[in-house]
Amino acid sequence: KRTEVPFELISQYVKSATVAIEDAGFYQHGAIKISSIFRSILANLISGSLSQGGSTITQQVIKNSLLTKEKKISRKLKEWVLSIEIEKVMSKDQILSIYLNENPYGGSLYGVEEASLAFFGTSSANLTLGQAAYIAAIPNAPTYYSPYGQHKDKLDERQKLVLSKMLENNFITQEQYDLAKKEKVTFLPQQKYGIRAPHFVEFIKEYLVEKYGEAAVQENGYKVITTLDYSLQEKTETIVKENALSNETSFNAENAAAVAIDPKTGQILAMVGSRDYFDKDI
Repeated sequence: KRTEVPFELISQYVKSATVAIEDAGFYQHGAIKISSIFRSILANLISGSLSQGGSTITQQVIKNSLLTKEKKISRKLKEWVLSIEIEKVMSKDQILSIYLNENPYGGSLYGVEEASLAFFGTSSANLTLGQAAYIAAIPNAPTYYSPYGQHKDKLDERQKLVLSKMLENNFITQEQYDLAKKEKVTFLPQQKYGIRAPHFVEFIKEYLVEKYGEAAVQENGYKVITTLDYSLQEKTETIVKENALSNETSFNAENAAAVAIDPKTGQILAMVGSRDYFDKDI
């Protein structure tokens, strides 16, 4: 799900928040930052891998739009050359527009417009400062930082980091920063999109991201075979919901969870994390 919107119709808050957390000097430096390149080369030599990126926003646009995900020096060299070339023919605003319109936000959500609508029920033009900081925080690791996953506390921490980076770089005033920290931001319930066994699905997604990486899970089209017994899953969901509602009336205990495991293998056969994954009240 991706809806491209013109740059001028994207909230300045989310533009500034993204630049602050991803590449604070984006509008000042060139397509690549020599200091970051040397720093990443040194880190990679020490670690023995090519995991350190040191990428500008321009480099990330090139990497995500034109190149493969392979971690080779030749690919990095192409990234540097193409980044320099693209800045000869496109403005910084045009490059940032591509970045914001193509960013992944978890599941099938791509671009700030779809993310804004799904998370907050508003267009990207009308985001508050607090909401914009969350939008800027998520693309770094959309599964890990999902507002519907197991690490909402880490997402909250990163949102605060985004706000502090905005203040540090004079993108917002102290007064705006103070108000944004107090702002109560509420996410809409996750849209179902036909997801079945959602707690289990999110559990498996996190496992896959840890094993193969965020980009591979988002883009490689894997077919994943799991141990879930869906007929048992449906029955478990029904039992959990019925008993949770009964317990709410009888004991003021509104929620419940259940997991069914094969005692011979330890494989998960059913997993229900609440009486209704999509119920915003719980």
